[in-house]
Amino acid sequence: MSESGTAQSLPKGSLSVLDQLKNYTIVVADTGDFHSIKQYEPRDATTNPSLILKSASDPQYSDLVDEVVFNANKKGVTDGEAVMDSLLVKFGASILEIVPGRVSTEVDARLSFDIKSSLEKARSLIARYESLGYDRERVLIKLASTWEGVEVSRVLEKEGIHCNMTLLFSMAQAVACAEANSKLISPFVGRILDWFREKTGKEYEGAKDPGVLSVTEIYNYYKKFDYCTEVMAASFRNTNEIKELVGCDLMTIGPKFLEEMQKDYAEISEKLNAENSRKNDATRMDMNESTFRLLMNQDEMAHFKLAEGIRKFSNDVESLGSLLNEKLSKIS
Repeated sequence: MSESGTAQSLPKGSLSVLDQLKNYTIVVADTGDFHSIKQYEPRDATTNPSLILKSASDPQYSDLVDEVVFNANKKGVTDGEAVMDSLLVKFGASILEIVPGRVSTEVDARLSFDIKSSLEKARSLIARYESLGYDRERVLIKLASTWEGVEVSRVLEKEGIHCNMTLLFSMAQAVACAEANSKLISPFVGRILDWFREKTGKEYEGAKDPGVLSVTEIYNYYKKFDYCTEVMAASFRNTNEIKELVGCDLMTIGPKFLEEMQKDYAEISEKLNAENSRKNDATRMDMNESTFRLLMNQDEMAHFKLAEGIRKFSNDVESLGSLLNEKLSKIS
C-alpha cells in the first residue's frame, strides 16, 4: 500500500480487480477449501468452525477426514470432539503447503469466556503444528474478541504465539486488542451491514456502508496512534465493500468474491492510506475491563453480533464433533 498520502490508480483494463487489490492490500483466502486457494494465490488463509464443517462435509475431502479419524481410532480415541483439533490442524497444514504466509486456526468458540481453557487450547494447537514441522510464526490463533479473549491474546503474544482477534464489531474491541498487542484483528464488515439493514430497513452503499465506516475508523485510529496490530477486514457481502477498503492492511475474502474480482477489470483506487490516517482528529481512548464492558453493553449492534457469532461458531463446533462421532462409530 502507498505511503504517499495520495490516492493511486492503475490503467483501466490492464489488471483484474483482484490483481490491482494485491498492489495495495494483502489478500487472504477465507475458506477451508484448500483446493480453491491455489487458483487465487493469496498470501495467507483463514478458517473458522463453519468453514471447516463445510469442507469436512464435502466429498472431495472425505479421504482427508477419514485419515484423521482412522489415525485417532488407532490411538484409542472414541470421542469426535477429541479428534477435532487433529482435523483443524490437518486442514491448516494442508493450507500451509499452498500459501507462502500464514493460516488462522480458531480456538473452540465455547471457550470464549474461559481464559485458562483458551490458553491451554491455543498452546495445544501450536504444539500440534510445531510437531509437524511448521513454525509458530506461520500460524495465527483465532480468538473471539471478548474481554477474556483479549486477555488470552495478551498472554500468548508474549509467548510468541500470534493471535487473530475475530468476531470484532466495535472500536472498543479494536482498541482493547491493540493495547494487548494482538497481531491482527478481523473486523466483520458484512455482519455489521446485516444488522443495520435489519434494524433500519435501509440499503447502504459505498463509503456509507456501516461496515466500511467501522473498518475505516479503526484503520485510521490504529495508524494515527502507531499501533502495530494489523487490520484485516473480513465477512464481506459484496465486492463494493472490498473496493471501498482498498489499502487496508489485509482482507480475508471468500472464493465467490475472489472469483468475481478475478473476472472484473474495472479500475480501483486506494481508499485507506497510513500517512493520511495519521492526520485524522481521533482522540485516544483509555481502555480497561470496566470501560470495555460498559462500551460493549452500550453498543447494541456489537453486543448482539458478538453473542450471535459465538453461538453460531459454537453450534458448528458441536456439529463437527457429531460428524466425527458418526465416522468413529462406523470404524468401531
